[in-house]
Amino acid sequence: MLLHVPPAPAPALRSVLTALGSPTAVREAPTPSLRSAQGPVTPELPLPVHVLDRITPVGAPVTRLAGWRFLIRCGDRAVAAAETMLTPDGWAFSHFFEGPYVTSTERALRQAEALAQPYQARLLSVPELYMLTLWLHGDCAADGATGSPTATDLLVPLAPAPPGIAAHLPHTVADLLPVLTHRITRAPLLGSPAPA
Repeated sequence: MLLHVPPAPAPALRSVLTALGSPTAVREAPTPSLRSAQGPVTPELPLPVHVLDRITPVGAPVTRLAGWRFLIRCGDRAVAAAETMLTPDGWAFSHFFEGPYVTSTERALRQAEALAQPYQARLLSVPELYMLTLWLHGDCAADGATGSPTATDLLVPLAPAPPGIAAHLPHTVADLLPVLTHRITRAPLLGSPAPA
């Protein structure tokens, strides 16, 4: 397999396993698919979730690690996902969820496995556009918790993608970043005072 998944911190995985073993955590989760899963459920494919905080004037993205996401598998498909977050005491379980990003992530990972070049799988969130991408980092040996996208890394927008950006179509960071920059940079509102 040419797709590399970085190892999650052991406390993050333990927190998800503990939550999956808790009937209360599963029962109270807004995840009917997880609650009704028949058979064992397992956390798989841990992906570091990075957030695009800003794009610098020279066009370089500035990101930060926000958590780790695990797909929760039952049988041959992902039924939900579990999110962890870093707290002052270390990695902790945050929440379970389901929806289109779970199935879209699974689809994008399958597509990435078919690529000729090896990549390290990560997620990149662009909050200003309500956008999530599978970030395929070219340095498979890198620490998955650090770094920023390089120009030759691939970004695969997950569905639902913002209008005008096709889901599941890989773009190099060099190609997609100008589009994101243009969309994030907002024109002044009509009637707003001009900047001094």
